[in-house]
Amino acid sequence: MTLKKKPKAVIVGGSIAGVSCAHALILAGWDVVVLEKSYQAPTGSPTGAGLGLDPLSLRLIQSWIKDPELLNKATLPLTIDQNDAVDGEKKVRWTLTRDESFNCRAAHWADLHALLYHALPPTLFLWGHHFQSFSISSDKRSVEVKALAHQINEIIEIVGDLLVAADGCLSNIRRSFVPHHKLRYSGYCAWRGVLDFSGNENSETIMGIQKAYPELGKCLYFSLGSGTHTVLYELLNNRLNWLWYVHQPEPDLKGNSMTTKVSSDMIQAMHKEAENMWLPEFVSVIKETSHPFINAIYDSEPLEQIYWDNVVLIGDAAHPTTPHALGSTNMSVLDAAVLGQCLKKWGAENLQSALEEYQSIRLPVVSKQVLHARKMGRIKQGLVLPDRQPFDPKTANPEDCQELQQKLMPFFSDVPSILV
Repeated sequence: MTLKKKPKAVIVGGSIAGVSCAHALILAGWDVVVLEKSYQAPTGSPTGAGLGLDPLSLRLIQSWIKDPELLNKATLPLTIDQNDAVDGEKKVRWTLTRDESFNCRAAHWADLHALLYHALPPTLFLWGHHFQSFSISSDKRSVEVKALAHQINEIIEIVGDLLVAADGCLSNIRRSFVPHHKLRYSGYCAWRGVLDFSGNENSETIMGIQKAYPELGKCLYFSLGSGTHTVLYELLNNRLNWLWYVHQPEPDLKGNSMTTKVSSDMIQAMHKEAENMWLPEFVSVIKETSHPFINAIYDSEPLEQIYWDNVVLIGDAAHPTTPHALGSTNMSVLDAAVLGQCLKKWGAENLQSALEEYQSIRLPVVSKQVLHARKMGRIKQGLVLPDRQPFDPKTANPEDCQELQQKLMPFFSDVPSILV
């Protein structure tokens, strides 16, 4: 008897969407290779910031790694979702809405990536390989991918049965199918940073922020001011993750990055403005954070399809989204899991049926989630919406405040039947 050859998937992009997809496809019986333009795994680096994982993502990730308890050890609970109002002039804060059954966990991007990456054979990854192009065979049965191997400065070719685009919100692969599909700038950016207070646990800043925000370590804090809002929560190993959303013209982005370089003058101006807007305890955290950066906030109108022949989109390539509902990472993890189960169910010989089912399950969900996250951002930033007046935290009624809760995200607690 001859052994049946495993089908092969080429995954472009080695971020969390890509490594999640590698796990899911291996479990589905596929060989995978991951192309990533970065020269090495970002394991242990300060790359990225904090993120929240919902219960379904936690369960899926635990099923992919050898020791499920490692995920709990690498994260902190986020059992409370709280939205506060802040009067910067009077330096007072009060609660608008509070959900004590949030049931998520907080992770640092690099910690989660390391956990997923180390649970995979390192030979799957081709680091320092920059995707160039792809072509689909005339019979639609294979796809050839070309990538520039930086170390040898040569173009290599890889043939697979499936191309998975996990190459982010500026996806070059998506652009080849929908060249006129554009990202939509939200009208605001986020100053963000992670304060590592290891060794400074008893400093005035840390003692002050813990007194002002007593449930750090289990609470996701949103603070709403006039036309702006912040996010604050604790990460493992004595780190505080913060974001501050500010209105500004669309920045001039360079390359494929959604972040912009900041000067010391920009940071000083931001510090001064923070003093006018926020409580002094939060301002102290901002001032003590090394290397804060600006993240431009984009999303896009939902796509009409997320696969073509034997090419499929996952993660931010499939649904660029604003971060206001903890969506991006959780959507990516679920994309990967559903794609894996669809491929396992239908087999490589029925690839089109598998991709059609993946699209039918995920596209309606992510389309609504993208639009909901957009709405959440506009509410919290005090921007105009078609069906309502701008949200004012000083005058909002209890019904309006309920709209701020994360659990109102469409399909927030749904589990696709294919994963049950």
